[in-house]
Amino acid sequence: MEKLNEYFQIALDKVVFYAPKVVLAGLILWIGFKIVKKLNQLLDLSFKKAGLSDEIRPFFLSFLNIVMKAAILMAVASILGADLTSLVALIAAIGFAIGMALQGSLGNFASGILILTLKPYKVNDYVSIDDYFGKVKEIGIFNTTIKSPGLKTLIIPNSKVTDGTVINYSEEGVVRLELEVTMPYDEDFPKIKEIIKNALAPLDKIIKEKPLDIGIIAFDTHFVKIGVLPFVKPDDYWEVTYESYKNIKRAFSEHGIKVAYSEGVEMGAIGK
Repeated sequence: MEKLNEYFQIALDKVVFYAPKVVLAGLILWIGFKIVKKLNQLLDLSFKKAGLSDEIRPFFLSFLNIVMKAAILMAVASILGADLTSLVALIAAIGFAIGMALQGSLGNFASGILILTLKPYKVNDYVSIDDYFGKVKEIGIFNTTIKSPGLKTLIIPNSKVTDGTVINYSEEGVVRLELEVTMPYDEDFPKIKEIIKNALAPLDKIIKEKPLDIGIIAFDTHFVKIGVLPFVKPDDYWEVTYESYKNIKRAFSEHGIKVAYSEGVEMGAIGK
């Protein structure tokens, strides 16, 4: 009986000792989470006013939400008598291990933050990234997704964007085609240039207000390489490319313009 009374007294002392701490910890937890929720709403409004995009705002809010709740939980653990030194050391070790394992992903994450903040391009812009051309469909924290003119979905790590050169064709609203055609050495360049100009004249989607540059860009072993550089709207890129080559091919055929393969095998008039 004495042992029972002794155990009861010990339990009662523990309850008396810990009950206020448990109540206080519960109050801090409840009130703290309420405050965090309210702060999240205020931060969301502030981020919207600051002009942060819809893609980056949720990530910042989520990160800050985790940090604030983690601080509250550590405060609660401290009130209940937990050894925070060991806990912090454990969290730091876990964070270091995760950071080492995800170095590439963290680099893409940091690049994603820069892209969403500095906005070198937007969704629906036509861009060239790492030699890939297409329309931006999504800007994520880790990757940028673009749709190529061939309807291929290209997922490009954001680190490629910040480490390389990005060409934004939609910034000016026009893009210049870089077409290449060839002519034989025995033909007259002014004549060929005039034929190409006339061949492209009927194409309405070529922007007539912009200059149409046609010039010699290289001398090959069997032919002269000519650059044809019309301006078009980004959405018309491939349509005008195909139509331009088709019209030039027809015009060369009509004028009997002959070219040669690089291997030296002569080819008849284009189109025959």
